[in-house]
Amino acid sequence: MDKYLVGKEIEVDAVCDGEEVLIPGIMEHIERAGIHSGDSISVYPAQSLSPKTKATIEEYTRRLAKSLHVIGLINIQFIVSHEEVYVIEVNPRSSRTVPYISKVTGIPIVPLATRVILGAKIRDLGYTPGLQKEADYFAIKMPVFSFEKIRDADISLGPEMKSTGECLGIAANFNEALYKAFIGAGIRLPRHKNMIISVRDEDKEEAVQIAKRFEALGYNIFATKGTAKALMEADVQVRMTRKIEQESPNILDLILGHRIDLVIDTPSQGVERSHDGFVIRRNAIETGVNVLTAIDTAKALISSLENTDSRQLTLIDIAQI
Repeated sequence: MDKYLVGKEIEVDAVCDGEEVLIPGIMEHIERAGIHSGDSISVYPAQSLSPKTKATIEEYTRRLAKSLHVIGLINIQFIVSHEEVYVIEVNPRSSRTVPYISKVTGIPIVPLATRVILGAKIRDLGYTPGLQKEADYFAIKMPVFSFEKIRDADISLGPEMKSTGECLGIAANFNEALYKAFIGAGIRLPRHKNMIISVRDEDKEEAVQIAKRFEALGYNIFATKGTAKALMEADVQVRMTRKIEQESPNILDLILGHRIDLVIDTPSQGVERSHDGFVIRRNAIETGVNVLTAIDTAKALISSLENTDSRQLTLIDIAQI
């Protein structure tokens, strides 16, 4: 029986020598559980975990690796919900995050795992087993997509992986690292300071807070009727725009006018709504507009814009994998 838990997804890569386990670091996903781990923004060190939760994750990793008789690499994905730690899946192998966590911690996981597979012990290789000390900087792994090159692909995120690459932002400040990661992924704001928000009903409350923050940065906000109503009721200055099937000028005309920086569109249920959302997202991507389909990604973007002076950053500051 499956059950969906609303919580933070956590990921760990570790090396086990059959007796002891080395954990370079704990990674936390910005998007809540439900988005494929390869399409989520990953943060090291984890930001929202209590010491007790970190200790639980360390203990679960050790017990799982030993119970599965792992000699070498192991990857585990967890959900943390209300301080409870749940296991999503355990993979007794390498994962896509191994190069990332190796780079940002300075611990060469693959060479270590190789030596362990050949019979070496973690302590003999000069490392103390357990969760290693966290770095004093922040590293953000950002997925990179190629939707503009893949015709007719729906860009909405879900349990199926859709990213085609990733980039890395590193800085002493969390929001600066996040900003660098967004730039590395090709999201450069602002240009025109015009944006569209169209979200499903369950996301409207969070969308209001996001809209207020974008408004404070000087953005002009456009929205279709349902979202516009929710924003207006919260005293957000919003310009209502017509739906696709309505007469021009409508939301599609707005996108094709090349004056929109960003579209925040969370997919709705139902054939008609799904089709409209797909048309909006596809036309936005093909017009060069940045599109976000997860509320948590939008929160991360506005936080990075609020707390980073883009004039002080250059593309040379961006580290890419």
